[in-house]
Amino acid sequence: MNPEVEGLLRTLAPQVLGVLVRRHGQFDVCEDAVQEALLGAAQQWPADGIPDNPKGWLITAASRRWIEQYRSDTARRQREDKVVALTPTPPDPVPAQDDTLTLLALCCHESLTTASQIALTLRAVGGLTTAEIARAFLVPEATVAQRISRAKQKIKQSGAKFRPPQDLTAVLHVLYLIFTEGSTASSGDDLVRVDLTAEAIRLTRQLHKRRPADGEITGLLALMLLTDARRPARTDPHGALIPLADQDRGRWDTTAIAEGTTLISTALKTAQIGPYQLQAAIAAVHADAKKAEDTDWHEILGLYDLLTVTAPGPMVSLNRIVAVAMVHGPRRALDELSTLDLNHHRVHAVRAHLLDLQGEHDQARQEYDKAAKLTLSAPEQRYLRSRSRHPR
Repeated sequence: MNPEVEGLLRTLAPQVLGVLVRRHGQFDVCEDAVQEALLGAAQQWPADGIPDNPKGWLITAASRRWIEQYRSDTARRQREDKVVALTPTPPDPVPAQDDTLTLLALCCHESLTTASQIALTLRAVGGLTTAEIARAFLVPEATVAQRISRAKQKIKQSGAKFRPPQDLTAVLHVLYLIFTEGSTASSGDDLVRVDLTAEAIRLTRQLHKRRPADGEITGLLALMLLTDARRPARTDPHGALIPLADQDRGRWDTTAIAEGTTLISTALKTAQIGPYQLQAAIAAVHADAKKAEDTDWHEILGLYDLLTVTAPGPMVSLNRIVAVAMVHGPRRALDELSTLDLNHHRVHAVRAHLLDLQGEHDQARQEYDKAAKLTLSAPEQRYLRSRSRHPR
């Protein structure tokens, strides 16, 4: 698809869906109608050109499709008179209200599983097709379609209201998960899936435009930008993983770093501190170091201490242990690691790294090998196996 058309459709998808849901209700029927309209646009616009009012075009097409679906529903035949009275949307509607934030909250409804929240968010708000979502997460298209279908039914059964959200915790969590999966893919041949990271950043930008004073939205956007800024240096020309300490920092995206740093600096001064802000602050400290040895690990450890209080969790503890090693030495870090209850390949990878620093290379080799066997990411497997053969 033409990149201009693709980008425009993804931007307009939630706006068009919001108009239909606000007008007609029935999220499931409206979402199907919008998907049909998007498909029609994807086929027609590259050949005929983008219409003067692309949003109005999509709203009209989706509204017509909604009426067709409504008429074809045998359970609603008794309402035929009402349907006949419906008229297509005027050709150039210009709805003033953008319901993207409301749609995000609906897609992240508490009745849904995390997998369903992610799939529905990417399709209904991100504008990705079922096939694109399936490719991004390396699962069968039928699986994604089933998740989306079940999610829409659950929303319908729950009686969820289409109204602006008060609490964005679930929304931010889903966007964070989408970005995290894209930034370091949990499986497959690629370390990074740019389609997911780009979509997470785009949607988070939309949230930030609507609530610029929200410290956690600002922190999440800053975290994404600062993390994604390192992407060009994270792999070599053959796709092999390059750890942070060995990256060519001259390849980092300085524009993204500048924006991310400004965002997190502002948030920390003006908003109540939260977990995403702290993670962004840690990323900013890394970005500020011109060389790996210039990294202020004392500040990073202090930030992890705060993060452990505000958002405790095993992965936070594991990352903090790395900072402990850099400040207090590998022996103390190994002692703390021995108390961590987490079954994850990164535990073995961190232990291997700490043993290497201790000079215990034979044990490090065994831990690298264990880590390589546990991860499903091909780039991580190759890196860990190379460390298993040649510990430092």
